Amino acid sequence: MRNANYTTLGEAPQACVYLPLRQNYSGGMTLYVRSEGSPSGLLPTIQREIRSMDSNIEISDARTGAKLIDQVLWGPHVGVALLGVFGSLALILASVGLYGVMAYSVGRRRREIGVRMALGAPRGVVLRLIVFEGMKVVGFGILVGLGAALLVGRLLSRMLFGISPSDPVSFASACLTLIAVALAACYLPARSATRIDPMTVLREN
Repeated sequence: MRNANYTTLGEAPQACVYLPLRQNYSGGMTLYVRSEGSPSGLLPTIQREIRSMDSNIEISDARTGAKLIDQVLWGPHVGVALLGVFGSLALILASVGLYGVMAYSVGRRRREIGVRMALGAPRGVVLRLIVFEGMKVVGFGILVGLGAALLVGRLLSRMLFGISPSDPVSFASACLTLIAVALAACYLPARSATRIDPMTVLREN
């Protein structure tokens, strides 16, 4: 007794029993042939040998193992491709939203930046302070997002073949993208604010 997948590759293996054809007759059957080289060139030879045994045997389908696997995985491939497209769009939207929020947050602190510089704080110190405080919030958000992504990845693990639900390359790429966007969103407005004369900033309403 062995086990096998009956419907999809993602299902749990089920027990199966191999019975002789005379004991469990079926009008159609499947013949599997193992080859050492490329199986594509052997298909005509195999069909010819089968017909030489009985010319009444009808061969309705002949496929290589690679083609069979590709057909079985067509649905999961489409699903994963759609998830990849939607994931990329979500990453772009998240990056745009993150940049807008962080830039607005730093812009709201222009008066604070002017006060600090008027009291003698060096531009470099103020700039590092603004960037550090902004990145702390982003870092916390990334940690929460990683936890949620790992949970969702486990739920979708049956749709993934050849890749782990916690693929480090995918997670690292997304995190680095968000970190780079957040860093630019904190640094550029803060640098612009620190280059303005403090008195000009303090006079702004």
